[in-house]
Amino acid sequence: HVQLVESGGGSVQAGGSLRLSCTASGITFAKHEMGWFRQAPGKEREGVAVINRRGTTNYADSVKGRFTISRDNAKNTLFLQVSILKTEDTAVYYCATGRDGTSNDFAYWGQGTQVTVS
Repeated sequence: HVQLVESGGGSVQAGGSLRLSCTASGITFAKHEMGWFRQAPGKEREGVAVINRRGTTNYADSVKGRFTISRDNAKNTLFLQVSILKTEDTAVYYCATGRDGTSNDFAYWGQGTQVTVS
């Protein structure tokens, strides 16, 4: 079965950086589009960044220039470098894969990793 495991979250001061990781199993990782999402307390989940199997990336406007999504297909791992952090970046960050071409919903999700910016 598909399993996604995030790590790398933590508490950081505004302006700081973290590197989030997501290790995948149960899929041919190199063939899959991967995405990062986040959900802040009391808010809906929002898309942060996606990277397709060719390495093409897209970002939410709120994180452009501060966050970088990347992937290491040899290690089945997705990354999100988060920099110049703001208090509004505080959220649980999730990785996901298995986007449905019609609904755009992602089928598989990790358990999330908490990022707290103070």
